Amino acid sequence: MCALTRSRLHLIHPLGFVINDRNLRRAGMDYWKSLDVHEHADWAAFRASSVGPKRLWLFTTKTEQSFWEVSYADGDGLVFGNEGSGAPDWLHQEVGESQRLTIPQWNPALRSLNLSTAAGIATFEAMRQLRPATNPTK
Repeated sequence: MCALTRSRLHLIHPLGFVINDRNLRRAGMDYWKSLDVHEHADWAAFRASSVGPKRLWLFTTKTEQSFWEVSYADGDGLVFGNEGSGAPDWLHQEVGESQRLTIPQWNPALRSLNLSTAAGIATFEAMRQLRPATNPTK
């Protein structure tokens, strides 16, 4: 998705997986070389990076503000927590309430969307808003 949308991918260690040719092939990620990917030793290194986002939006189930209620800007970063446990409390604190977003759910009996689905929904809403700036041919 990041290669297709020309979105920068930031991988912040420790990762829950190993990046190697075997795992990339198994995942069907033959487009890995097309990615604008940056790895960071930890969150502090990510935040200090000169290639990091200007503003962060944390996607979480722990807020009422819908991802449809904000205006995205070029250079924004979309942050997603661990699929099993979400974002840690310290990250909620650092980002702040005004930068937390949720994807509405119509069935409150279910936990949440899976990570890849949530990332896709969020990315394409941001791209929809930024379309003239990010894809002038469409």
